[in-house]
Amino acid sequence: MMKTLKLTSLVRPLAMLTFAIVSTVAAAFDPTQEKARVAAILDRTYPHLESLYKDIHSHPELGFHETRTAAILAMQIRGLGFEVTEGFGGSTGIVAVYRNGPGPTIMIRTELDALPMEEKTGLPYASHVQVPASWSADNDSSAPGTIFVTHSCGHDIHMAWWLGTAQALVALKNEWQGTLVFVGEPAEEIGGGATGMLETGLLSKFPKPDYGFAAHVSPEPAGTITMKDGAFSGNSDTFQVVFRGRGGHGANPERTIDPIVIAAHFVTDVQTIVSREKSPALAGVITVGSFQAGSAGNIIPDHADLKLTMRSTAPQVRTMLLEGMKRTANAVAEMANAPAPEFRRIGGGATSGVNDSALVARTRPVVDAAFGNRVNFVSADVPGHTGVETYAEFINAGVPSIFYFIGGTDPKRIAAGKAGGAPVPGNHSSDFAPVPETSIRTGVELLTLSVLNVARTGGQP
Repeated sequence: MMKTLKLTSLVRPLAMLTFAIVSTVAAAFDPTQEKARVAAILDRTYPHLESLYKDIHSHPELGFHETRTAAILAMQIRGLGFEVTEGFGGSTGIVAVYRNGPGPTIMIRTELDALPMEEKTGLPYASHVQVPASWSADNDSSAPGTIFVTHSCGHDIHMAWWLGTAQALVALKNEWQGTLVFVGEPAEEIGGGATGMLETGLLSKFPKPDYGFAAHVSPEPAGTITMKDGAFSGNSDTFQVVFRGRGGHGANPERTIDPIVIAAHFVTDVQTIVSREKSPALAGVITVGSFQAGSAGNIIPDHADLKLTMRSTAPQVRTMLLEGMKRTANAVAEMANAPAPEFRRIGGGATSGVNDSALVARTRPVVDAAFGNRVNFVSADVPGHTGVETYAEFINAGVPSIFYFIGGTDPKRIAAGKAGGAPVPGNHSSDFAPVPETSIRTGVELLTLSVLNVARTGGQP
């Protein structure tokens, strides 16, 4: 395990990193030139960002428990001259504001939380952290034992490019005007962090953003950028479904109502909603990810507990999946002469995230010019990914935004996978391990250029 870094050791280099860039304000915005300036800043700041990344990776924290993580980021960004509010939203949220004269207000967001799973990457800075099982949103408050925690989604990479973007923009403060609002969102994986921040007054107690930018590392080749017009993420609804039966001895099944058989019927039958009720042209998926029942091979239990997630992009498909799931569960229970199942929503669900087309049109030429063939542009008529992103809550609250995807996988590993080797691990895999430097540098360059494009002085408003 990597040695724990003290908070002060992570902050000390900031005095050297916040150097001034003295230049005259250009009347024209040259994306290639500006990218080179950001790259020059990164040449000095990157070692610090990598140390931060490895430290956070080695010390992950679950949603609503990100106390150490939030404290590190708050101290770091405060050292750059931001006004920082900690513990915002009723938990561990961070809001950092930097005022640089009149101009637009721009939000940059990172997530703070990790996942309840064991890391198997074998990295020298891999996480070996274990926490009480009761801290996981998938367990109740009395759950016994401990669980592993790891940053297998990439939020640690995001935190590094979040801070790197703040460093670059402060260093280039003579080239733009406006206000920055850097948000650290807790509990993105389980939901509730963004909701809490918005309900506590994120958009009223702080300058309301005119624009927002965020990004997510993906298993695509490291350094590639996906820019999507329109919907970029899906709707999601998660439920616990409890099937009740009548327990008894395995030798006398006629005296019981077996909830395992009922639940097993449901697991297979519920998939016909996707395969036979939904149009193949529309995205939609139902995943039963947890099936828990019984304690011994010769005992028929009295209940079976399932947890499932339904994902879609179109509102009508979301309704279809929800209604079909409940109808199927009730039908299989009735077929077995069992009580009606119980449904419990887990979390508040999530709605599809939609990038602002006007902001996309304004930003795309800059991204294309700066990154060339590393950019994959996806038009609005192509359905978004069914993965869920809580950044949609900020968009739906009135922040026109662009959400990017940045590749993080070594191209050699991708080539090996295509040649018959091990499949490339994706987000939420215990083997997910983005290439740090290429991923972080690309994130800083992309987000910094996105901000400069809408806040630069001497350019178009």
